[in-house]
Amino acid sequence: MLRFIGWRLLLAIPTLLLVTLFVFALQKLLPGDPLLTLAGEERDPQVLEFLRQKYRLGDPVAVQYVAWVGGVLSGDLGMSLKTEQPVLRLIGQKLPITIELAVLSILVALAIGIPAGIIAAVRRGTASDYAANVVALSGISIPHFWLGVLLILIFAVELRWLPASGFVPITENLGANLQSMILPSIVLGTGLAATLMRHTRAAMLAVLRSDYIRTARAKGLLPPAVILKHAFRNALVPIVTLTTLLFGELIGGAVLTEQVFGIPGFGKLIVDAVFNRDYAVVQGVVLCVATGFILLNLLADVLYVLINPRLRTS
Repeated sequence: MLRFIGWRLLLAIPTLLLVTLFVFALQKLLPGDPLLTLAGEERDPQVLEFLRQKYRLGDPVAVQYVAWVGGVLSGDLGMSLKTEQPVLRLIGQKLPITIELAVLSILVALAIGIPAGIIAAVRRGTASDYAANVVALSGISIPHFWLGVLLILIFAVELRWLPASGFVPITENLGANLQSMILPSIVLGTGLAATLMRHTRAAMLAVLRSDYIRTARAKGLLPPAVILKHAFRNALVPIVTLTTLLFGELIGGAVLTEQVFGIPGFGKLIVDAVFNRDYAVVQGVVLCVATGFILLNLLADVLYVLINPRLRTS
């Protein structure tokens, strides 16, 4: 197992290098100069030259890239052009907020999507199956921002059960933190639940047609044991794959939901960095997201082995 993990981590190095090279080259092709906003309205040439030397933007692109990669290897992601704060500190402040939102959203999705998918597969062709598919199609089709506004109107404005927006750190008040996260977690989780439901249903249908399921039923095993112990366990591999990929998408893709609910997470950091042409922050964020996807895929591979013992000997 350790050898397998080490080999996968070794293969991740060229992947990360290609990602950083692509992002670094792409943002250099964007029009405009980020230093113009830092130099003030007068845009004194001496100030521009000072800033260019300070942030090494006058160096050749290859030299800038090598210097940045060298800093990354030493744990330095550079300084933000806008706030002049270390990029690593900015990511450390924003990323935990989005991770918390992603974890809660995944829990909502698992709690809804997997049971609905199992029921739809076991009762294929019945009213329960059709109802689950209609709900899943609705969850995929409804835009997150529209659902977020609707939930705010119902639960925050009309019923006044939950806050409409804002964020309370978990270290300050756990109850207030969870209250501020309930609505955005439901918005993201329902969309993910729809996708999980459809994949769970498809995986369960494929497994339920297998010979060993017929054998288990012929031996007189109770339906819950056949469905949960034999069928669902063997259908977990595609579900685990999808769950890890969805979690990775949430880390970098919860921008609209965070904007609607006023959550100062990773999404807002990405948007602000792109609009401000904050090169160092954009590079650090992309590197962080790419690393997250690689680690999540590695986690999925490890879970495969734990779920299916037959893979341990392959």
